[in-house]
Amino acid sequence: MGLGGGQTPEVREATTLLSVKRSPHQKPIKRKRQRTITQMREKGKTPENQLSDQEILSLQEKDFRLLMLKMMQDIGNKLEAKMDTLQETLSKEIQDIKLKQEEMQNTITEIKNALEAANSRIQDAEERISEKEDRLVEIADAEQKKEKRLKTNEESLRELWNNVKCTNIHIIGVPEEKREKGTEKIFQEIIAENFPNIGKEPLTQIQEAQ
Repeated sequence: MGLGGGQTPEVREATTLLSVKRSPHQKPIKRKRQRTITQMREKGKTPENQLSDQEILSLQEKDFRLLMLKMMQDIGNKLEAKMDTLQETLSKEIQDIKLKQEEMQNTITEIKNALEAANSRIQDAEERISEKEDRLVEIADAEQKKEKRLKTNEESLRELWNNVKCTNIHIIGVPEEKREKGTEKIFQEIIAENFPNIGKEPLTQIQEAQ
């Protein structure tokens, strides 16, 4: 730190306090120096809380060390105050960030729960649709089997009818008087007895074989 040039108010205040608080046990030359400084201050009309460069140069080494210590203490106090203010500001900002982060986390949790619920409903709907599709397949298979059986029965019945219509057919166990009714009539009676449902429906007329 240079001793020339202008001094800060803190430095001048510290030097003033040091110059006022000098020990009464100092030698006469020190008292003389103090009187000289006072006279210089009055002559130059220097403010009470300021010291000129010449006054600072006239300070003893001990006084100079005390002055430097006072300056360092003042700087430390100011830095500490600024650090406290900065720490308080940072603490508030961190708290705000934590609150916003918590709100965002709650929002994310709500969205996640809503998505899970929607996925669950979709999965249930897909399962029900799959069950319906399986049931439709079963019904279709049953219908195909039923149609196949009906077709087989119709073919068997048609084949039997064709055989009955042949002129050389002889039905065993039928009395002679019933034979006179005609083969077609006898066959209709047999169908009515053994297949009631079929017997109620009119049979497709098939011409006699020549």
